[in-house]
Amino acid sequence: MKLDSAGEETPDGPTPPSEGSPSTLGQAFSKILYGLSCQESGQSNARNAILKDLGALVEAAECDTLFEGSGSDEPLRGMPGMPEILGQVAKALEKLAAPPKEKTAGGGDGHSEVPEKAAEVGLLFLKLLGKVETAKSSSPLCPAWKIGLCHLAGPMYIFAITHRLKQPWTSPRSQRVAGEVLSLLLRVTECSSLPGFLCGGNEDDRGRFALVLGLLKPHLNKESWKNNPAVKHVFSWTLQQVTQPWLSEHLEKILPPSLLISDDYQTENKILGVQCLHHIVLNVPAADLLQYNRAQVLYHALFNHLYMPEHQLIQAVLLCLLDLFPVLEKALHWKGDAAGATTHCHEVLQLILTHMEPEHRLLLRRTYARNLPAFVKKLGILTVRHLKRMEQVILGYLEVYDGPEEETRLKILETLKLVMQYTWPRISCRVVVLLKALLKLICDVARDTSLTPEATKSALLKEATDCLILLDHCSQGQVKGLLAKIVLSCEDNTVVSCIRQVQQDSAEAPCHGT
Repeated sequence: MKLDSAGEETPDGPTPPSEGSPSTLGQAFSKILYGLSCQESGQSNARNAILKDLGALVEAAECDTLFEGSGSDEPLRGMPGMPEILGQVAKALEKLAAPPKEKTAGGGDGHSEVPEKAAEVGLLFLKLLGKVETAKSSSPLCPAWKIGLCHLAGPMYIFAITHRLKQPWTSPRSQRVAGEVLSLLLRVTECSSLPGFLCGGNEDDRGRFALVLGLLKPHLNKESWKNNPAVKHVFSWTLQQVTQPWLSEHLEKILPPSLLISDDYQTENKILGVQCLHHIVLNVPAADLLQYNRAQVLYHALFNHLYMPEHQLIQAVLLCLLDLFPVLEKALHWKGDAAGATTHCHEVLQLILTHMEPEHRLLLRRTYARNLPAFVKKLGILTVRHLKRMEQVILGYLEVYDGPEEETRLKILETLKLVMQYTWPRISCRVVVLLKALLKLICDVARDTSLTPEATKSALLKEATDCLILLDHCSQGQVKGLLAKIVLSCEDNTVVSCIRQVQQDSAEAPCHGT
């Protein structure tokens, strides 16, 4: 609440301009600002009139008056200057062009009017930036236009990122105008790229990332972040433009919104939030992530997502976890618990294998199989703890056709090779079971008359043959002995060719952990 001249409380927000405004220009902008703040959805005629007046006012204003402000030698104490007023107008315009909630009372998406409003607002932003550019060229050493640009840059950036890409609330025209606003904004600020705009190019220019986060912050709390469906995209896209070493100083501002978005019930938002968390893990030093137990918070948030049967979410979570493990390991090393450094990786792999064994949905099976080799590489010889369940998963997945690309079976064969290399002392007792599975796969591929490309069949046969060769070395030649009789009775040339390769191999296969 504010106090009026009589000491009475008045509601917060813009008040109608009074006759005592310090300048005609300031009064005119204040009047337009008040009109924008009073706009309601559906009042298109009034909105168009206000935007038209604003455009005419910007065009008619002199650059020195527009940015230096008053035209009065003694502006009223407490009244904002022209740069501040322009900043408020820019915020009001950005808010006017923002998309509403995704669901309205009428059941529609509420986005039909947004592209037109965005295009109109974008044209006004172009006019304002044109004035900045003119002032910059005529008075390059005068700081007035720089001050004005500081107030305009944040809202204009948010507007441009909101509308520049294809979204439910954009049209080709609004996207084009937003792209022009962004290009002109970068040119006026003398930034060659968006990371430069956000992070700064030197010690004197610290960038505008903190400014943008400050403008987004009121819209990124638990109560407000869904009021504008564009906010999450602007935050995510902006975050991923900022890398190390600039990101760590903003960790307290970026981590809570990322966790909030990832904790939503909608899968789309979960994935977006996890992608934000992954970017943070990659670009913030481990010491900062370990402070205040942040890394553990990240781990538990990600681990809980593994119970969701959504393949795109699982893919994002597993990639993030694989990059988070080294951070968690450092904490355990610092505590002197070197033996338990891989505890978190064991927990995740155990859960993955538990989910893989009964899983029947191809997309989920493919996602799990795609990431399995990375976990085996991470654990190395310690994979032996999971060998029994790993064997069941490998045997089960080798039996199932996965479509023309056969990504699942190729990744399972890659996993099998790694498992044999790392845990070779435990493989000899599993020779017969693995040999049967590999021979069955080779026979199935050889007899396959489906539309599977020949290149895919060749890749499967090669990987299966390599596994047989490695299995033979792990068993000190048992496989060659078992195959000797099979080759005499087999009539399929493809199968015989694979067996011959195993029999002719004499090189010692590399085994890890020896």
